[in-house]
Amino acid sequence: QVRLAESGGGLVQAGGSLRLSCVDSGRTVRPYTTGWFRRAPGKEREFVAAIKWSGTDTDYTDSVRGRFTISRDNAKNTVYLQMNSLKPEDTAAYYCALREYGGTLYHTVDEYEYWGQGTQVTVSS
Repeated sequence: QVRLAESGGGLVQAGGSLRLSCVDSGRTVRPYTTGWFRRAPGKEREFVAAIKWSGTDTDYTDSVRGRFTISRDNAKNTVYLQMNSLKPEDTAAYYCALREYGGTLYHTVDEYEYWGQGTQVTVSS
C-alpha cells in the first residue's frame, strides 16, 4: 500500500520561501509520476506541478512557473516543491499525489491514484 506524507508548510510573508516535502512509503511500483496540487478555501483542487520518475521531465501551472521548482530524490523516496517569491494567492492546502506506472506527466486530479493528507501554506501580505 502506498502512503504519502507531506511536510514543510507554514506561515510566511509575501516574497518569502518554503520547501515542501513528500515522502512515499510502502510498496510503490516504479516508475511513477508525482504531482503537487493545492486547494484554496472555496476553490477546487488545482494542479501545481508534476515530475516524472526520471526527474528530467517536469511541468508547472502558469501561475507558479518561474517561482516554484519540483524535484525528487529517489534514494530518499522524496519529492520536493521549492516555493519562492510566495504571494498571498498561493495560500492553500498543498497535496502530493502519485500515479504508478507513470510514463508521462499528469495534470488532473482523476489521473492520480494516491494522495497525502496535505500541508497548509499561508502567505501573509
